[in-house]
Amino acid sequence: MTTTFPFEAESTEDELKTVGTGAVRIDGLDKISGAAEFVDDMDFGPGLLHAAIVESPHAYAMILSIDTSAAEEAKGVVRVVTGADFPYKFGMYMEDRYIFAQDHVRFVGEQVAGIIARSHREAVQAAKLVKVEYEVLKPLLDPKEAFAEDAELVHPDLGDYTHVPWFFPQANTNIAHWRKIRKGDTEKAFAEADYVLEDTYTVPRYAHCAIEPHVTVSKLDQSDRLTVWTASQSPHTQRHLFAEALAPLGFTHKDVRVITPYVGGGFGGKAGVSMEILGAAMATLVKGRPVKLRWTREQEFYNTYQRQGVIAELKVGVLNDGTITAVQHRLYWDAGAYVEYGANVVNAAGLSATGPYRVPNITNDSLCMYTNLPPGGPYRGFGYSEVHFGLESHMDRIAEAIGMDPVDFRRKNAIVEGDELSYGAHMNPSGLIEAIDKTAAAID
Repeated sequence: MTTTFPFEAESTEDELKTVGTGAVRIDGLDKISGAAEFVDDMDFGPGLLHAAIVESPHAYAMILSIDTSAAEEAKGVVRVVTGADFPYKFGMYMEDRYIFAQDHVRFVGEQVAGIIARSHREAVQAAKLVKVEYEVLKPLLDPKEAFAEDAELVHPDLGDYTHVPWFFPQANTNIAHWRKIRKGDTEKAFAEADYVLEDTYTVPRYAHCAIEPHVTVSKLDQSDRLTVWTASQSPHTQRHLFAEALAPLGFTHKDVRVITPYVGGGFGGKAGVSMEILGAAMATLVKGRPVKLRWTREQEFYNTYQRQGVIAELKVGVLNDGTITAVQHRLYWDAGAYVEYGANVVNAAGLSATGPYRVPNITNDSLCMYTNLPPGGPYRGFGYSEVHFGLESHMDRIAEAIGMDPVDFRRKNAIVEGDELSYGAHMNPSGLIEAIDKTAAAID
């Protein structure tokens, strides 16, 4: 006798044909009709408090003193917050930052203090009254310069930071993570190649600037449960990090809830945790009152995840028939002041730095470099588009140099099912050859 449960109902053949077919968005009607309520639209009643942030005007400086006395006396101010209130480290993959800066600021815009007030205007006005005295230091703004042996250290205590086991920070350097891949003998393969092309490609930083800015409302209720309403691409990740960052205050995962009604554009910029933790932390100091923090359009450009810039040094050797013999790819990623989500982008890109090509001899180095620029993160493609810009440009140039059609060059070297990838795994079915042929036909 066979028992069939409701969730095991058989699917028809038509129902299984989902790839390549259209789907109705369940939130489409709400969005196009204007009925959708984004976080900024939500009504939290007359008890809502507003927050504003005091930001560093310097890329790198030591904090000598913070005077909040004038702000504390300003009209409408409920609470002034500094790093002294939250001396707790946090981080998605490596605990390298604080909720509010402690002794140093490491990028323009880093959060030094926060104001909680009865209105947005009063919060902004009070933030201007906070006096911070700095000792300005020389910033590092180039990831390759940060790699130099004599470079100033953005994080002198890097060797002591807690991190996930698949990250490899290098103590006493600016290398937050170094993904290395070695396969075969690249030196010998380059020597035996008929043609070798070597060049450097650079990709600058970009800001996402989605239509909806970053905004969050947080409330600690009388049961000591923290609820955060925010436009987030990864609410469960945020919940986890809020619980970990606030654990010294007694919070656990069961005490934290993150609600995302809608996301008005993300593309990676609303993944992980950036400004949301500021509102969550401040709300713990005003129990029973929701606290709203909303980034301005200007802040969207400099105080959210940005696409990491990269300097890519690429060397490829081929035989006269177009066969790739070796690839050496060295990527200097500008991770910014804190590695955040960006370090995982560096990791993923490093594992795939040879692209869709079958290469027997590989030297890949993907370096996550600390600089004094805003923290980087995922941006439409998770590092692959940055890598492929240089890689595919390089392959076109090689094909032209040896007199080979670029389509034929790609077909010859395309990695197919069963081929070994750079890190030892074997390729799954991909349809790559078919994609190349269809694209070539489409563009004639």
